Amino acid sequence: MTHFTRALLASATLLVAGSFGAVAPAAAQDAPLVCLITKTDTNPFFVKMKEGALAKAQELGVNLQTYAGKIDGDTESQVAAIESCIAGGAKGILITASDTKAIVPSVKQARDAGILVIALDTSLEPIDAADATFATNNFTAGELIGQWAKAQLGDEAQNAKIAFLDLIPSQPSVDVLRDQGFMTGFGIDVKDKNVIGDEEDPRIVGHDITNGNEEGGRTAMENLLQRDPSINVVYTINEPAAAGAYEALKAVGAEGNVLVVSIDGGCPGIENVKAGIIGATSMQYPLKMAALGVEAVKTFADTGEKPQATAGLDFTDTGVDLVTDKPAEGIKSMTSEEAAKACWG
Repeated sequence: MTHFTRALLASATLLVAGSFGAVAPAAAQDAPLVCLITKTDTNPFFVKMKEGALAKAQELGVNLQTYAGKIDGDTESQVAAIESCIAGGAKGILITASDTKAIVPSVKQARDAGILVIALDTSLEPIDAADATFATNNFTAGELIGQWAKAQLGDEAQNAKIAFLDLIPSQPSVDVLRDQGFMTGFGIDVKDKNVIGDEEDPRIVGHDITNGNEEGGRTAMENLLQRDPSINVVYTINEPAAAGAYEALKAVGAEGNVLVVSIDGGCPGIENVKAGIIGATSMQYPLKMAALGVEAVKTFADTGEKPQATAGLDFTDTGVDLVTDKPAEGIKSMTSEEAAKACWG
């Protein structure tokens, strides 16, 4: 960004109050408009995604407007955001859908209007409802922490008592893929590839929802501990949920006897790996997702060319790395110190 003038950078920060925010280079009236729609604007994951989109928009000289739901699951606000982007003449929409099925009709309206729609982090259902998806391989992310947890337990993995702290009741694809990746890595047979919660393995104590935040993680952990106080492995959908789960475990003196694994790789989460609160996490790259998304819209605006998926996949894989300070043989990982230099880049 150093090659841009101070005037352009100053003009690139127009903030709109309310549940939506917007950032746009006002001087570039003919520049393509890109909309970023996230699940919330408070989750650090989406904050970092917004940073990546803004930096790339400034670099490429495109207009960026950002929108967010009030909470995870707020599809109504996301629908309203899509309608605003259509009315505003957006060239592209980047979206992390709260409900990957319910948002599809609105996405279709945008695509019918000639707008390139790219799903970030979470694929739509069906995945081809969007023009492209830029995301972590969520199955691999879950599989890595499942393999690690199994290796840590050794022979006792066959007697594990596992709590699953998921996202929301509608079970978006990210929930299903991460959960089933963990199960596969841990050696649990997946019964139905499209749903979670109906597994027959006796090691699974149960599933509860967290809404992806710390309070939800604490409540879900409390609920599952009431079901079975002998839980010794906790899988969490993300690191805020993991932090809440740890507080619930600590309240009953069980924090030293339970492996907590998670997915995200945010800087606060990496600090919790370093502190021993989270045993291992799978690090994603939301800043990269958003930056690549803005680049793809700019290319589409200039040439009409749409992004292509990673070879062998139906989405663009933005990478994932296991982070732990207790490495397991045969599982590639980075330390929390190494990860702190790259968290969410």
